Amino acid sequence: MAWNIPELITGAVVPLLAVFAFTLPLLAKVFGEKKFPGIWALIASVVAAVMSTYIFTVVWGTGKDIVYGFGGWPPPIGISYEVDPFNAVIAVFTAWVMVLITIYSLWYNRHFDEPEWYYILLIGLEAGMLGCLYTGDAFNLFVMIEVLGISAYALVAYHKNRGEAIEAAIKYGIIGATATTLYFIGLVIIYGVYGTLNMGQLSLLNTEIYYQRPDLIASIGVATLLAVSLALWVFTYKSALFPNHFWLPDAHPEAPTPVSAALSGLVVNIGVYAVARFMYTIFGPASTIAPYYRDAVLTALFIMGFAGAFIGAIMMRAQKDLKRLLAYSTVSHTGLLYMALAIGMSGVPQAAVALGLAAMTYHVLTHGLGKALLFMSSGVFIDSAETRDLDGLAGVGRKYPLVSASFIIGFLSLMGLLPLGGFFSKLMLYQAFMDAGMLIPALAVIVVSAISVLGYAKAMYSVVFATPTREHRVIRLHGIHYMLALMAVGLILLGVLYPWISQGLVHVANSSLIGPGVREYQEAFVRAFHALLGR
Repeated sequence: MAWNIPELITGAVVPLLAVFAFTLPLLAKVFGEKKFPGIWALIASVVAAVMSTYIFTVVWGTGKDIVYGFGGWPPPIGISYEVDPFNAVIAVFTAWVMVLITIYSLWYNRHFDEPEWYYILLIGLEAGMLGCLYTGDAFNLFVMIEVLGISAYALVAYHKNRGEAIEAAIKYGIIGATATTLYFIGLVIIYGVYGTLNMGQLSLLNTEIYYQRPDLIASIGVATLLAVSLALWVFTYKSALFPNHFWLPDAHPEAPTPVSAALSGLVVNIGVYAVARFMYTIFGPASTIAPYYRDAVLTALFIMGFAGAFIGAIMMRAQKDLKRLLAYSTVSHTGLLYMALAIGMSGVPQAAVALGLAAMTYHVLTHGLGKALLFMSSGVFIDSAETRDLDGLAGVGRKYPLVSASFIIGFLSLMGLLPLGGFFSKLMLYQAFMDAGMLIPALAVIVVSAISVLGYAKAMYSVVFATPTREHRVIRLHGIHYMLALMAVGLILLGVLYPWISQGLVHVANSSLIGPGVREYQEAFVRAFHALLGR
């Protein structure tokens, strides 16, 4: 039997990360070096990034989805992963940003009294994210959300001697556990209706029922709508969409700084991805959810995104805690992501929908990199000033010119200034709404960006340009400022390469989420079913 290397690597990424995590405590005891856990985690993250890059190149180069059935069991009998251009792009981005976060964690290592447990959880966080992205099974998505959630809850509470951190983690964890329980109930309904939880088969069944058994649409559609509503509540909680954002302004500031970078830059994207997968690949326009039901769901998501974008931008201006200000920025940008995601309502031209989904993916990249950069830059300033308060941080950036320059570039990108990536992702979103005939949402993108400038300018002025009110200690950067500068260059390149990136992401939308892309997702399931059954 010939081995299919792309399939094997796809199936190996998450289990391999689990092996790295489970072997870390033993190896840490053997080597007894405080930096060893971080080095081991860095090796794990680099391996995962290289494997994710290989998967991305195969999917992009062949134009075919990769399907891997665990244990040799064909889908839907067994758990399977399915990678298409959409999750391949987000996964490779996630994996490489996690490499940067792990490198930063090594610099931040002096804050960890038990580093082996921190790095176990960090590897678990990455395993959960990549598992959520790669899985082609709705139940396995539940498992990976739990892996992601447990790691995140514990990382928020890592500084267990701080009451605020414990309170934030409890709030995050209790509601998070309730949310995943609701998702599980939704899965029970879906399985009861369709007899499967494989995403490719669900998508196929939805399309077949729509065209072949219109008499069943009403009854199945109601049950499906209930299940999808439960699932989407969970996903919007995980991505901190208003009004499910209430946990984020407490959790992200209290977590260790590299964890804040991961939560705001990467983890919130997982919920956005899951909603897009459910509302376009699995339950798209030609599904058992009647068009007016689906439009109602997308309209609700749009309204919440619209509100979250404005509220997050306004709340930034009122913050005195730098990390809390950045957390509200995440709420605002998550709102923009959901506004883009909700563009696929009935009557909107397919070209505009593709452009909107491409803009959403583009903004996942620009916001994720920019927010990770800002949290890690802020960590340098907070360490030096020994406070997160903007008044106490006054002028601290003057001691670290390269970090300050990176910090400013990160903010300018989130504002949407030329020639940075954030400008072009917002421009694509604006163009998508205009092409769809949605004038108010298009103007909202501009107005939200203008309001957010007040909060961003406040942070930049306090940290970099204000006159210092007290002496700040000088900390050794050990080269971490060069990595932050590299991330700032990445934001510039995301803007300079806009013509090629935008074209590529429109291709991603067309080949994964609408039209022929959904059919390829379904056909990949069928091919894998017959191939594995034949073995």
